[in-house]
Amino acid sequence: MNGNNPYAGAPGVPGAGQTSGGVELTPEQMDSLRRAVAGIVSRTESYLPEGFAVGSELSTTTGGPMATVAVHPPIGHPVSAGFSPDTDELDAGLTDDDRDEVARGLAASAAFQVMSAVGDDITPAAR
Repeated sequence: MNGNNPYAGAPGVPGAGQTSGGVELTPEQMDSLRRAVAGIVSRTESYLPEGFAVGSELSTTTGGPMATVAVHPPIGHPVSAGFSPDTDELDAGLTDDDRDEVARGLAASAAFQVMSAVGDDITPAAR
């Protein structure tokens, strides 16, 4: 019977049949977000050697758009960065500095995951 209760569910989550009241993006804003995320993916790939898989996902939550960029290293745990830009940021566009910061952070985190998984057991091939 809990499903029939109009007060059931998590706070802030709209019930069945109710609109989310979230932010609706214009097609131009969605294109801007796609370009920004694609730029972060390509920059992240440029910092990493082969063997690291980089991908992204765009979704819409009750609070607005959500973008996630993830890196799966060849060994170790995957790392990801998610952000929810507001409509003003989308209209102005994400800056190159913001994109670089996210890409560098993801690449560094993915490299650290590999180093943590490998440990000190490998003999260096060169100095």
